[in-house]
Amino acid sequence: MRKFRNSCMSFLLAILLVMINITIVHADQPPLDLQAKSAILMDYETGTVLYEKNPDEKLPIASLNKIMTILIVLEAIDDGKLSLDDKVQISEYASSMGGSQVFLHEGESISVDSLLKAVVVASGNDASVALAEKIAGSHEVFVSRMNDRAKELGMSNTRFANATGLPAENHYSTAKDVSLMSRELLNHPLFYRWSTIWVDTLDESRNKTELANTNRLIRFYDGTDGIKTGSTQEAGYCLSATAKRGNMRLLSIVLNAPSTKIRFGESSKMMDYGFANYEVVSILKKDQVVENQLPISGGKEELINGVVSENVSFLIKSGDSKEYEREIILDEKISAPLNMGDKIGTLNLKQDNKVIKSLDIVSDREVLKANVFDYFKKIFDDWVRK
Repeated sequence: MRKFRNSCMSFLLAILLVMINITIVHADQPPLDLQAKSAILMDYETGTVLYEKNPDEKLPIASLNKIMTILIVLEAIDDGKLSLDDKVQISEYASSMGGSQVFLHEGESISVDSLLKAVVVASGNDASVALAEKIAGSHEVFVSRMNDRAKELGMSNTRFANATGLPAENHYSTAKDVSLMSRELLNHPLFYRWSTIWVDTLDESRNKTELANTNRLIRFYDGTDGIKTGSTQEAGYCLSATAKRGNMRLLSIVLNAPSTKIRFGESSKMMDYGFANYEVVSILKKDQVVENQLPISGGKEELINGVVSENVSFLIKSGDSKEYEREIILDEKISAPLNMGDKIGTLNLKQDNKVIKSLDIVSDREVLKANVFDYFKKIFDDWVRK
């Protein structure tokens, strides 16, 4: 009987906890009445979702597709496989792309820099395919890489069929997945080289095509410096936008809005809410020392510093407490050999005695294992000092 009563109590407690969790989720969701079919507002620094509407609904995303195209190109540049000065010969296939284009001619040679500008600013489909062919050898292979990269980023409801976003069968994503690849793109500072351009000219092209930024928030919403628009009859009007004010950067995704005016207005509405109600507090910087002069046994050096392994920021509601406590738990014995970045402990950040973030404390240097000559030297140095 007691066992049955305990089981019932556990069951009722579980239901109560579920009800509490549901209440908390809905309490945090702002009453934003959006016409877009799907949307997300995210804090860039922490990845916290501040608002969402149908975030996992699979939808065509038009030229937001190019966020992944741009990301893969920038990663190739970071890896040294491509440079901005490299020339790309435009193929017949690339020059034949319809939709948004910068009117590239077959056989002309354009730099990676200029092609990226054409993609980021003017959403050039022909420039996108030219870059895809340069990196992967063929458009089809590049698309395969796009899908592989999507899986690596946890984009579980996305399938790319091309590098442009032009309508295709079995070609879709979600607001949540778009936010993941958008956030990853913003980790590449080089992107901002082109994303804030309002008007420019593609001087390298035979046509000297005029470029105009399709993202009007760049000019008309304070702090906006990216990312990408997209629209087709099938996808409606889509937008991935980011704006930074002070030390807070927000990311807003709008999918399938009924008009271009509404997509910009609803993105602005979400970011207005975020900037008005939240703030980011920077707590620690990567490689900041949190424990000085820690003894290490068996090494050529006797002392190391413990540093944090990553940047740490908290997203709080405006007016909430910024106070926190540190709890440092070091390994019982730190021994050589030790590589720079090896874990030597844990730092817990607490509020109201509750752990809100745990991160590794790591060694700030490499320490080689001491040999017999090192021990003799230490004994001699100690004797001299006496």
